[in-house]
Parts: sequence; C-alpha cells; structure tokens
Amino acid sequence: MAVILSSDNDFQEVINSNQKVVVKYYADWCGSCRLFSPKFKRMSDDENFANIAFVDINAETSPEARKLANVTNLPFFAVFKNGQLLDSVAASKEEAVLALIHKLDA
Repeated sequence: MAVILSSDNDFQEVINSNQKVVVKYYADWCGSCRLFSPKFKRMSDDENFANIAFVDINAETSPEARKLANVTNLPFFAVFKNGQLLDSVAASKEEAVLALIHKLDA
C-alpha cells in the first residue's frame, strides 16, 4: 500500500477511517527522516502489514497532529488503533519501528 501523505487538514479523518495506523513524523531539514523514507515505504508494501495504514506527516506544518502524539524528536513514529494513540517512539532504527508496529496486533 502506498504511504499516505497527510496534514492537519485530514489527519483525524485518516486515523479514524483506518483501524490500524502507523505515522512517521518528519521535517524537510531532517536527514535521518529522509534516510528512513525508503524503509517506511518498504514496510508499507509488506503484505504482513496489508491491514495497516502508513502515514507521513510533516511535523513542522501540522502542529495539531504533532500534539496528538506528543512528538519530541524527529523522526518520530506513533501507532493509532481505532483512532486512539497506542504508543510512540523517537527512533531512526527499523527494529524500533517494527516493534512499535507489532503492538497494533497485541
């Protein structure tokens, strides 16, 4: 599945219309964020995660979405289940993000 590019305008709708969502918060100036993008795209294409929506959101231009997950650092990842924040992590390691994603099935 393609990574959904979201903003404050449609973020609530995206997390409420998908049962399981993983969000990557990034900024254009963040080198680690750019380096993680291909990994995030690969995860979104993984058939094991076919029932999960993958969302990219610019933390600088979407303050409301940023507040919902209490973003502290970038890149920052959060998982939402049934519209509610389940957990989050500030990391640039694939293993940390995969562990976060697996919490959606717990």
